[in-house]
Amino acid sequence: MSTFVFKNKHSEYTPVSNIFIDKYMPKARGEFVKVYLLGLKYCVSGELGVNSSIMASSLHLLETDVLNAWSYWNDEGLIKMIPVDNMGNYTIEFLDITTSISSENENNINLLEELNKNSTKDMLQDIEKLLGRPLSSKEMTMYIGWIKDYAFLPEIILLLIQYCVSKGKTDCRYIETIAIAWYDANIKSIEDAQGFIKKHENKWINIRKILTYLGIKDGEIMKPQEEMLTKWLYTYGFSMDIIHRACDICFQRINKADFKYIDGILNSWQREGIKTIEDIDKKDNKKTIKKNGSYKVKMDSFNSYDQRNYNFDELEKKLLGWDK
Repeated sequence: MSTFVFKNKHSEYTPVSNIFIDKYMPKARGEFVKVYLLGLKYCVSGELGVNSSIMASSLHLLETDVLNAWSYWNDEGLIKMIPVDNMGNYTIEFLDITTSISSENENNINLLEELNKNSTKDMLQDIEKLLGRPLSSKEMTMYIGWIKDYAFLPEIILLLIQYCVSKGKTDCRYIETIAIAWYDANIKSIEDAQGFIKKHENKWINIRKILTYLGIKDGEIMKPQEEMLTKWLYTYGFSMDIIHRACDICFQRINKADFKYIDGILNSWQREGIKTIEDIDKKDNKKTIKKNGSYKVKMDSFNSYDQRNYNFDELEKKLLGWDK
């Protein structure tokens, strides 16, 4: 749970700038607008602070929606969201929107120069077609920045946008995250990008197979679990059959899906050089033979003496009187 401390001026009413209504409100998500307005009301009414739980409850939102809303308005330059500790608490300062507009207009000078270049203009128009909406000046600046900062060709940027759209992701921040991943992967050409996409897609196809086998939805996976699954598949190079066998053993022993337990099994097999299902079967057979061969009768008062061998047929004849 986060707490937000407001830098405020006390007032009996909540002033909402027409610039906010005309420029920022139409393109923002409804829940983001609600958080901004309630936060502005808290700020000008002398409220020292409020936690995300109270705001979420008041607006019928999730706490994550509240935090995402503040991050959005911080990115838009309407507030300053400053962390005060490592516990998820922030100072929220509402900025003068007219100052923000003036600053944006200064940056637009370079943007206007870039828009005079046919290649840049064509790229931005193609991006708008792919996203199905007009781009904000901030988005245009970001995409142009990739050409300079990441050395991305316009064709690579268009392929990146197309890939994100195919995943149903058109949010600016998601697209930027993918761009950073491509830059970190040293993507320099269309071929590099296509190879990276194929490798990434194949990885997730295999990860989803494992999650489906475990009865887990891929939307529920966390980053450490993703890294664990990636290790099984690509660091250890285990086949799907081997990973499924480890999952089976986990279920047999503890009757639930446990990533750490499965990881322990696979770590052990990797150390022992297990490569195939046959290797696992051989290992299990050796254990069984060793267990059976090492069994010894425990000596106690009952069986510590020399035992006699009886002919039970002869004993039966004697008992029945047939030996006469």
